[in-house]
Amino acid sequence: MDSSSQDKNLPATERKLQQARKDGQASRSRDLSHLAVLGTGMFTLLVLGPTLFERLKLALSQQLSFNLSTLATNGSMLDRLQDMVAIGLVAASVFAAIVLAAAIGSAVAAGGWIASLKPIMPDPSRLNPFSGVGRLFSKQQVTEVAKLIVITTVLIAVAWSFMAGSLQSVASLVMQPSTAALRHLVSWITSGMSLLLLVVFAVAMIDVPLQAFLMKSRLKMSHQEVKQEHKESDGNPQMKGKMRARAREIAQRSSVANVPKADFVLMNPTHFAVAIRYDEKTMAAPQVISKGADLLAMKIREIAGHHKVPVFESPRLARALYAHAELDKEIPSSLYTAVAQVLAYVYRLKAAMRGEGPMPDVFPQPFVPPELDPLSKTVLAEDAP
Repeated sequence: MDSSSQDKNLPATERKLQQARKDGQASRSRDLSHLAVLGTGMFTLLVLGPTLFERLKLALSQQLSFNLSTLATNGSMLDRLQDMVAIGLVAASVFAAIVLAAAIGSAVAAGGWIASLKPIMPDPSRLNPFSGVGRLFSKQQVTEVAKLIVITTVLIAVAWSFMAGSLQSVASLVMQPSTAALRHLVSWITSGMSLLLLVVFAVAMIDVPLQAFLMKSRLKMSHQEVKQEHKESDGNPQMKGKMRARAREIAQRSSVANVPKADFVLMNPTHFAVAIRYDEKTMAAPQVISKGADLLAMKIREIAGHHKVPVFESPRLARALYAHAELDKEIPSSLYTAVAQVLAYVYRLKAAMRGEGPMPDVFPQPFVPPELDPLSKTVLAEDAP
């Protein structure tokens, strides 16, 4: 079943959240940015406004002062104009930099820092009118429209209440001296902006968690998507099996170099070869230090013969060790007895070659439990009705 037809009611996995961030998707609150821009702009004007106003007043008084030398040198007028423009540009640049830093800081605070060019890359799917209509009626767009209506209603109510309570006092400023009138006007504007910022602050405190909720809701996954992601994360079982088999084959090939260290090699007689080593001082049980099948088995036998390592034919034990023993690991406990019999024979053989005892009898064929012999399992399966 297509995942698009299923209900996406499962939360997004960590992998999908990370992929969304790589794609430039994050929880962003426009109202928090508005609050940062308006609040920082207003605070900057309140703090730097008087200083800037005094500097502009001083500059204007200097620029508007004319005398005979000024009239005689007309070029100085252009220099004065350039000075005024430079002062204005510096003031505007400082104000813009402060506001821009506040806007970036608010965006990072809401959704974290994301460095991705994907959101600005051309995407032909965005030109599809049908998908565009679908986005117009999405949950996020409906929420944004409802939120905008509520914000507009609240702002109109607050503005109406503020204007109705202070309109008469503002109108009476015409009758007051200009200095006092200007001071009252600035106070009135500051009070109005403070109310505006209070409303925007309340909206931003609601919008930040709301955008985070909408982001997680938009990234929800269906059961099929979660299963597919787990399969991709864990890898295809068949491919993993092939990779493990390949790794075992490589390990077996590299283990051929360990054959000269073996105490003996068991063959089957040509299909399998297993090299066994046992050091009672460092090992709790014998270990398989090399094994292989077919051509690799013949290579092990060749190296063993070249380095005078005893080679014996024990088909069942060789098959069992090849199937159940791991390289450089202890052999299965169920094969201890069988391997011990071979080790005892090897020790007697080496002692006899050193002249320390008689030659041992015929090489023993140790007992191997049928369930450990792969060939016995195959025969039993074929004989089963």
